[in-house]
Amino acid sequence: MVEVKRKDGETPESLLRRFSKRVQQSGVLLRAKKNRFYEKPKNKRTQKEEALRRKAVREKKEHLKKIGKLEEFEKSFRKKRR
Repeated sequence: MVEVKRKDGETPESLLRRFSKRVQQSGVLLRAKKNRFYEKPKNKRTQKEEALRRKAVREKKEHLKKIGKLEEFEKSFRKKRR
């Protein structure tokens, strides 16, 4: 916990500046940002399933690109996601 006491004759702006500097040096903001964007580690089964799904989509796109129907696939894919 960062605590700053006001000195005699100190302006609110300088007090705020001193407080901000202390917070920055303490690393409180850095820890808060790390916690905010924390994601739980995925288990191996989930990782494999996601990798297989990405691979299947990539292969399907390549196939559709070869036969010239990629635009139609992307349009239908976008409609499903909405």
